[in-house]
Amino acid sequence: MDPLVLGIESTCDETGVALVQGTDLLVDVTASSMDEHARFGGIVPEVASRAHLEAFVPTLEEALSRAGKSLSDVDAIAVAAGPGLVGSLTVGNAAAKSLAVALGKPLHGVNHVIGHAAVDELVHGEFPEKVMALVVSGGHTSLLKIDDVATQVTELGHTLDDAAGEAFDKVGRLLELPYPGGPHIDRLAREGDPTAIPFPRALTAPKFQEKHAYDFSFSGLKTAVARWVERERDAGREIPINDVAASFADAVADVLVMKTLNACREHGIDTLVIGGGFSANSQLREMATRRGEEAGIDVRIPPIRYCTDNGAMIAALGSAVVRRGLAPSSLGYGVDSSMPLTRVVA
Repeated sequence: MDPLVLGIESTCDETGVALVQGTDLLVDVTASSMDEHARFGGIVPEVASRAHLEAFVPTLEEALSRAGKSLSDVDAIAVAAGPGLVGSLTVGNAAAKSLAVALGKPLHGVNHVIGHAAVDELVHGEFPEKVMALVVSGGHTSLLKIDDVATQVTELGHTLDDAAGEAFDKVGRLLELPYPGGPHIDRLAREGDPTAIPFPRALTAPKFQEKHAYDFSFSGLKTAVARWVERERDAGREIPINDVAASFADAVADVLVMKTLNACREHGIDTLVIGGGFSANSQLREMATRRGEEAGIDVRIPPIRYCTDNGAMIAALGSAVVRRGLAPSSLGYGVDSSMPLTRVVA
């Protein structure tokens, strides 16, 4: 029987605990402090850290109870060692190390971003020999070539400025929408015309292909939206908020899908996994699925419950690491807020 892996996630504002056996998810419990940050219009690191302290033990106890397991049943512990907020990471890793010492179990510090891709194995089964992964969230927009999710990950490209989700939140504030802006823009965009406003597609011109073929940039797009809205307001015209949302969302999704499918073709990869909080965006999901089908590429996107930060993604990656027989992490490792994506384990 495959080892039972306890996964712990605490990189930002979600405290996640899950149990995975092989690629079977037994339980996934998440406590979010999002409501505590909403009044500030963004994540407050100190508030997030204290919320993790308060939520960890109850979340762990609930996960074990729902799975009908005890800590003695656990064979290994996996925890997100980075990237993320230092304070939040420290709480989760301190808890994981304490459990590992108390239980005498091996501990694996793993990469949070790669976990966003690995969680798909719990839904659609183990990855084929080669996979392309697009991880898009509030803090990350990365394109990864995965030859082995536990041992060989290559970062092909990343965002040069704002991540996709971050750009959505900033445009949400510009349009005076509640925080976080992403879900609200997604909802409004469904009622708008994505061709109404020709917002720019950054880093897609031929002159960028040699150096930035797989990189992304959304800061200029955000500025273009701000200037367009400002001109309309100065002219005394009502802002067609649905059309702005749809045109902006289409511009983001178009660049993400275009560059990612190009990477799949150029590297001979016919399986694409999309993960991360922004993969819940309906425009991205629809466009990637449709264009992937047209290109003969199998697009795998986990259900929305696995898109945001959760313990299941960490347990899934930890399970892959354990099943390959990799050595546990040293208890002396430190959390890494900017953990490189070429590093799967701490």
